[in-house]
Amino acid sequence: MTEAHAVHEDGLSARDFARLRELIYAETGICLSPEKKTMVEVRLKRRLRALSMATYASYCEFVFERRGVREELVFLIDVITTNKTDFFREPAHFDYLTQRALPELALNGRPFCAWSAGCSSGEEPYTMAMVLSEFAESHPGFRFRILATDISTTVLEKAQLAIYSSECVTPVPLALKRKYLMRSHDSKRVRVVPDLRSLVEFRRLNFMDADYALAERVDAIFCRNVLIYFDRATQESILRKLVHNLTPSGYLFVGHSETLHDMDLPVVPVAPALYRKAHAHNCG
Repeated sequence: MTEAHAVHEDGLSARDFARLRELIYAETGICLSPEKKTMVEVRLKRRLRALSMATYASYCEFVFERRGVREELVFLIDVITTNKTDFFREPAHFDYLTQRALPELALNGRPFCAWSAGCSSGEEPYTMAMVLSEFAESHPGFRFRILATDISTTVLEKAQLAIYSSECVTPVPLALKRKYLMRSHDSKRVRVVPDLRSLVEFRRLNFMDADYALAERVDAIFCRNVLIYFDRATQESILRKLVHNLTPSGYLFVGHSETLHDMDLPVVPVAPALYRKAHAHNCG
């Protein structure tokens, strides 16, 4: 990097941070606390370098221009959003899915549809694909499809590549590793096999959109460890739209640190961090 392109260490001003917080909240619903200022500075350095800008002030001036908002917003969201996930995270959820939910829902004669909402780099939807593929092998006629969405284009690109370090796939049972993962020559990376990759449809979706525009309602939504980044009012708004997109008696899986307690939603709890759409309510 030349000196002209180096990022000056003046730091992000309180005023510019406040403006960025407001923009990010308005566009994504993500609520950044004042304590996140240093994190934002560190992450924005990548964008300053990519744009050959020397100061945070010049970057913010660009972002808040009409052209800047149009061109830069998606990149700003990419660097600000936190993406942390694992294969077979919270495995009790997958046990419930195969042992309780699928035996009932798989009997309705139509393809089972699952949605990984906030899929990050793909570990969750590929875990779902493994679990559902195994269920299909022992239940002839069972068909399924998986939708995986995220607001970050960067992680969606990584998810579609489906290449992971060997450490990342440690939680995957050995039999499933052998069946669904291809190892690189140096054994440091693996890639999900093409047949499994083809089972997942990835697309960009912003939880703040008024309409999630799903082609059909889904039987199970995994939205885990995502809601923690939103304030309570935004959480309830998102959850209402998620539940609207569930089939009658469909399941909503959330993170174990997340709760729907005291929210006015047409769901009932059935297990830890797991809710089911209530029959008696019209969620439309």
